[in-house]
Amino acid sequence: MSTSLHMFRHPVAIDPSDIDHMGHVNNSVYLKWVQDAVIDYWQSVAPPEAVARHLWVALKHEISYRKPTFLQDNVVAEVIAEKVEGARAYFTTVVRRGQDVLSEVKSCWCCLDAVTQRPARLARDVVSRFLPPTS
Repeated sequence: MSTSLHMFRHPVAIDPSDIDHMGHVNNSVYLKWVQDAVIDYWQSVAPPEAVARHLWVALKHEISYRKPTFLQDNVVAEVIAEKVEGARAYFTTVVRRGQDVLSEVKSCWCCLDAVTQRPARLARDVVSRFLPPTS
């Protein structure tokens, strides 16, 4: 596995509707945050023509909840691309409040051709924007 090129920081907005009956962010909201963060990462790093030609769908999320998140918290999702294999990409997203880790999410995504909606491999020059070249 190659090491990541860099980490992408995505600010998270907490909406009052995200709060559950226990007074903290509902567990299901973390999935929305991860999806928003990974897509934002893709759109900010990939060239515009690659963004236009490709869509991403999540195949799997594995979430470890560490600490509750509250409405007033200042939260950021840190996304790291771990590896790309064919049409699949693997990301780790760490949701933080300052130094506190609130959750850690390992996710696998499939890249699709925007027209055919079939799996599509990314060109090496696009992958290199996320990961260093492998030898």
